[in-house]
Amino acid sequence: MAKDLGAQGPSIARQAYGEELRLRREAANHTQQSLADTVVCSPSLIAHIEAGRRKPRVEDARRLDKELGTDGFFERFLPTLSPSRFAGHFAPLVEMEKQATSIREHGSGLVPGLLQIEPYARAIFRFGLVNMTAAEVDRRVAQRLERSHILEGPDGPVMWVLLDEHVLRRVVGGPAVMAAQLRHVAKLADSGRIRLHVLPFSIGSHALVASSMSLYRFDDAPPLAYVEGVKTGHMYDEPSRVAQCQAAYELALGDALSCHASLSMINAVAEEYEHAL
Repeated sequence: MAKDLGAQGPSIARQAYGEELRLRREAANHTQQSLADTVVCSPSLIAHIEAGRRKPRVEDARRLDKELGTDGFFERFLPTLSPSRFAGHFAPLVEMEKQATSIREHGSGLVPGLLQIEPYARAIFRFGLVNMTAAEVDRRVAQRLERSHILEGPDGPVMWVLLDEHVLRRVVGGPAVMAAQLRHVAKLADSGRIRLHVLPFSIGSHALVASSMSLYRFDDAPPLAYVEGVKTGHMYDEPSRVAQCQAAYELALGDALSCHASLSMINAVAEEYEHAL
């Protein structure tokens, strides 16, 4: 009989969810490999779900329910596995950031969230929704800054950052905020905490011109890709789709400035903003 996962904490709920999957899988005479083949995912993902380390996507849960005849159980209890203070499309992103050993970010129009400073994030949220209250802005800014803690200390992920020149030139919050934000990014790059490259206007179109994207690698799980749009985002784990995203990132990276030239450009643009004050 399925457990009442909704009454449990997220950690316990994940373990119970995984145990339920194991029991239903074995009752259906499936191995982790055969179930993964049927629901079109990797066997390592099934193993991680059963161990309580990962949660399936909605479409994965639906396929599990269909294959195992569980009457919507695995989809219905997904929200109990990781109650999040973050917006719905950000919740899986935050989860992956914490587990990743390597992150590759592409910012097409804004500095990626992990690198944002408080006044820059505040300016984004102030104009992101209609009639947003000061308290809501404060809450969202605090959440965004909390995410950046993974960059602190020696155990954080290896991080590559690819910025379109639009990110440098779009004045978010005014010249003073932009100067401080770009100096912050430059400091992270200069210290070796991130590997930074800029895609200058002079190259014209490039492989990632249409959207922002994040790539994640893990020690004990398949890689993932996250593509973001307006008020939405999608996490991909299908190997072919992830490979396509990785190839696009590599193509764009090949068109970018060197680390040294990128750092020089960011510092030069920051100085322009400082002189405009």
